[in-house]
Amino acid sequence: MKRIVSRRSLLTGAGAVTAQVLFAGRIKASGFLAADPSPLAAAPGDLDLTLTSMTSGTLRIGIAPVASKPLNHELGVVDRPWPSPLASLEPAHAHVLPWGRYVLHIDARPLTITVLENGKPRQQIRFDDDSTNIHFPLDGPVFGLGEGASTLDRRGTRENLANGQAPRDYRALGARVQIPWVISPSGWGIFIGQPQGTFELTQEEGIFRSVEATSTRNVLLLLGDGPADVLKEYAQLTGFPHMPPKWSLGYLQSHRTLASHDEVVGVLKTFREKKLPCDAVIYLGTGFCPSGWNTGHGSFTFNKDIFPDPPAAIRQIHDEHFKVVLHVVPPGNFHGSVSDTGSAAASAGDAADYWAEHAALEEIGVDGWWPDEGDELSVYARAERNRMYFEGSRKTNPNLRPYALHRNGYAGLQRYGWLWSGDVTSAWLTLRAQIMVGIGAGLSGISYWGTDIGGFVPTPELTPELYARWFQWAAFCPCFRGHGRAWHLRLPWGWNTGDPGPKEIEGDWVTAWPPAADLHRPDVEEICRKYLNLRYQLMPYLYSSVAQGHASGLPLIRALALSWPQDEQAVATDDAYMWGDHILVAPVHEKGASQRNVYLPTGTWWDYWTGTRASGGRSISRPVDLATLPLFVRAGAIIPSGPVKQFTAEDISEPPTFRVYPGADGRFVWYDDDGASYAHEHGSFFRIECRWNEASGRLTLTPDSAGTMRFPAAVGIEVAGTNRSQMVKLARGRATVNLTP
Repeated sequence: MKRIVSRRSLLTGAGAVTAQVLFAGRIKASGFLAADPSPLAAAPGDLDLTLTSMTSGTLRIGIAPVASKPLNHELGVVDRPWPSPLASLEPAHAHVLPWGRYVLHIDARPLTITVLENGKPRQQIRFDDDSTNIHFPLDGPVFGLGEGASTLDRRGTRENLANGQAPRDYRALGARVQIPWVISPSGWGIFIGQPQGTFELTQEEGIFRSVEATSTRNVLLLLGDGPADVLKEYAQLTGFPHMPPKWSLGYLQSHRTLASHDEVVGVLKTFREKKLPCDAVIYLGTGFCPSGWNTGHGSFTFNKDIFPDPPAAIRQIHDEHFKVVLHVVPPGNFHGSVSDTGSAAASAGDAADYWAEHAALEEIGVDGWWPDEGDELSVYARAERNRMYFEGSRKTNPNLRPYALHRNGYAGLQRYGWLWSGDVTSAWLTLRAQIMVGIGAGLSGISYWGTDIGGFVPTPELTPELYARWFQWAAFCPCFRGHGRAWHLRLPWGWNTGDPGPKEIEGDWVTAWPPAADLHRPDVEEICRKYLNLRYQLMPYLYSSVAQGHASGLPLIRALALSWPQDEQAVATDDAYMWGDHILVAPVHEKGASQRNVYLPTGTWWDYWTGTRASGGRSISRPVDLATLPLFVRAGAIIPSGPVKQFTAEDISEPPTFRVYPGADGRFVWYDDDGASYAHEHGSFFRIECRWNEASGRLTLTPDSAGTMRFPAAVGIEVAGTNRSQMVKLARGRATVNLTP
């Protein structure tokens, strides 16, 4: 398939990387057999071994029978120039060669590549010579393997790289988007070039068992000083997270069965009249519900009962400052294959022709897509579908950032779109599990992720309390979206109308659900307002964190292990995480909770709500009421915030405020751009480095001269735990503020 648009280098923030062949040799072996004994299986004899330095921290190990054509591209890996192979060598039984700060030992039988640093092993890859198995030592906890798992630490598990909502427990754990990628807190990661197989992590070594009938095997070994370094290596390999449109970081309201066009308009106006911030509305397709935006599954024709004049209806929605996102399912003929170069491709014409149907709707104002289903697609087609929605939108609207919320994907999804966890149930166990799944997704390179607030499938556990707790947590997920059956109860004011609306569910309990008292809860609406306002107030911090991830590969939801890899309790924490560099989020996930036990890593921490200090390196019990999600801020943090907006692009002249949290030196980079276009790639942005010096009590703000976008003329400065505040004028030069008493 021809590419829809040409792609620029995705090595943002790191510069282009030139791969270098370290070794290309021929190894005598007793025979490398495919999983299925077939003509593809290698006979005993020679194998070509190629070691390629992808970066200073990523080594590609490729083996192939001499007679076969080497596979020079792994699915999910960023396209790049490949060096020409060196002349064949005849190495001895063992071979030693340098690789930057490391030394590589190559042993031929069994083929084993050991990486040493300062004489100590960092990692080792061993290939069976009678199967397609790949072995590597385990030195502690191990994370990764994509989305959907029963534990954050994969040690002790056997994981088949399944996909979709078929595997057991998906109602609590979510859909599976599994990736052949594992990462260790000790500073290594392994990406397997075969997308299908099984990881066994039950012993002192890990084993990958491929199910693909090929004797060619490629392994990419990533090394760094810690897991954060390894994630950057992974991003250089599979792509850095894209810069999404800023509106996609606001609140998104999903709709299901629509009664009429008047209901569509009524929801829009209610958001604005109640001053409940919202940036986009998402409309389900007809088929999953009786009356959606289109005329049936896979259709691109508008439902005239709901959108009698589609261009005018979309203009009306835009006039209320909402974006429009439409639900779509793949056509039956969309399937993937592998080309003779090893790259993913759809059947000829599939993607291009299919995209043309989307393009016609983008041309009348549709802003984004919700590609649902696709579980049955091959891994190659799923990856191609992710790419199509990004590159197709860029072809149709070259200077607007695309938006697509996927249920399926593969490595490299972060380059192209967002992921939501599928059709999970409304239950306390699910809420707890989804927090863990979100942390694990981040460790797998999936930065833009979220769940259906309250869970998609209602149960008797969907109460005002569960909804409020889930809503609070979703305010600190990348995707902040209300969606699910009984969709009127997914509106921020839905629990205070006296009417649950269409339930779309069955069972004896439904007639008595929800109890009448649950439909008269004004406190729930106020809790939603509190966290909507907070999300929009923290948008300068959030968007700066997005820019940081775009350059570094760090996700927005960050396991504590990324910052404290030597702290066993931090590494084991699977129900709390860092939101960007400075804010620790501890969602309440127990019914009727009045306390939340939180582990605070080493250092000084500030309670975001009370402004009190707590020392870290221990667990604390934080009292909570229904309106409180515990948040803690690291000492030394500099948190920018702005005024409450009803949508991210609302023009409000009130200056932003920086709050400094004393107790340690700190640094933060405040970033902004127009939030919509690609002008930032040509210098239209501002970036201001903020540094706090604890000893002198001084905050220094240094604008980056590379940015051409105008930044605010002044900012407010506050010091946590005090009443000290002042306004500071910004100029092109550096500003230093003395904040000592």
